[in-house]
Amino acid sequence: MPSPIRILTAIPICDGHDSAINTINLEFIRHGIEVVYLGYHRSVSDIVRAAIQEDVRAIGISSYNGGHIEFFAEVVDLLRKHGADDIKVFGGGGGTITHEDAVIMKRKGVDEIFFAGTSLDDMVKFVHKRYSKPRGKRARAKSFDQELAHKLTEIEDKKKIRNSKFEIRRRSRVIGFTGPGGAGKTTLIDELVLRFLNKDRRSRIAILSHDPSVVGQGALLGDRATMINSQNDRVFMRSMATRGQAGGLSPATRDSLALLARSGFDYVCIETVGTGQEAMPFRRNGIVELTILVMNPDYGSRLQLQKIVMLDLADVVVVNKSDLQRARTAHTEIEQRLGQNRRHQQLIDMVAKRHRDPGVDQLFALISRNPGAKRTRN
Repeated sequence: MPSPIRILTAIPICDGHDSAINTINLEFIRHGIEVVYLGYHRSVSDIVRAAIQEDVRAIGISSYNGGHIEFFAEVVDLLRKHGADDIKVFGGGGGTITHEDAVIMKRKGVDEIFFAGTSLDDMVKFVHKRYSKPRGKRARAKSFDQELAHKLTEIEDKKKIRNSKFEIRRRSRVIGFTGPGGAGKTTLIDELVLRFLNKDRRSRIAILSHDPSVVGQGALLGDRATMINSQNDRVFMRSMATRGQAGGLSPATRDSLALLARSGFDYVCIETVGTGQEAMPFRRNGIVELTILVMNPDYGSRLQLQKIVMLDLADVVVVNKSDLQRARTAHTEIEQRLGQNRRHQQLIDMVAKRHRDPGVDQLFALISRNPGAKRTRN
C-alpha cells in the first residue's frame, strides 16, 4: 500500500481556538491521513521545526486571531530559509480571513485558504489531490535534523536510505517508556527533557513517539501537543503511527531507533502507544537500554496487577499521579508484585505534571548516574 499522507496541523501563537481544528483533524484521520497535531498557541519557529522533523507534506494552520497574513507568510519564509519549501502551507480561519486576504496570502506562497462554510469533504479532497503524489527528487538537506528526518521517512516508507554527508556519531543512551494510555508517559518524558537540557547546555535529546492506527486509516499523532519543554532546537522529535502493528510500536520502529541511536544524541527516549496487559514492546529490541513502565494508581484489583507482563520486564516502575487517593495502596501492591520477580527493580512515586516534583528528580538522578545500566533482559 502507498504510504499515508502526513500533515501537521497547528494553531498560531495568541490563539486558543481549537474546536474547529479538532473536528478537521478527525475528518482527515477517517480518510487515511496521518495528522501530527502541534496544538494551539504555537510560534512560527515551533511549527517549522516540527514540520521539518516530522517531514510532513504540508502544514495546516487554523487562525482566528487576526494576524493571519503575516503569520502564514512567516511560516512560508522560514520553511524556505531552512531549505524545506517542499513542505506546503494551507489553512483557514472561519470568518476572520477575507477573500482579499486570501489573494495576498496566496501571492506569498500559501497553497489554499478555506473559508467559513467549506465542507470537510472538500478539505479532505484537496489534501488527497494536492499532497498524495510521491515527492520528486529532493534537494540536499541543509541541516543534520533535516537529513535525519528524510532518512526516517525513507525507513518508514521502506525505501533504501541514501548515503549521508553527515558523520554518524557516538552511540546514544536509549530509554524506553511504556504503560497504559493516560498514565502520563508524555508528560514524564517532557519533564525529563527539561532536566537533561538544563544539566548540559550542549546536550541533544531525541524522542520517538508512537500513536495507534490501523492499516488503511490515518492516525492522530498528538504527543507534540502536550510537550512544552521539548519545543527546543536541541530536541529532535519524531511521531510514528503503528500502521496496523500490534504491541505499541510501528513496523519501522526498530530501524528508526537504530538510526537515532547512532546519530549522536545524548539520550533517545522511545514512547509506546498506551499498552495493555499483554504488551511487551521492547522484548525483541536489543537497542533499548533501560525500560520504564509508567502506571497510575487506578489499575484495578490485585488480580489485574498480576496480569501486567511489563511488571516482570521493566527496570523501573513509576507510579504517576501519586497524589490520588489510592496511590499509597497502589505502591504497596506493586512493591509486593515486584518482590516476586526477585530482580533489582526500582519503584518510584511521582506527580509528573508538578513543578520540580521530587519523584521526577529521583528518576532523572537514577538515569543520569547509571550510564552503564544493563539492558533489560526481555
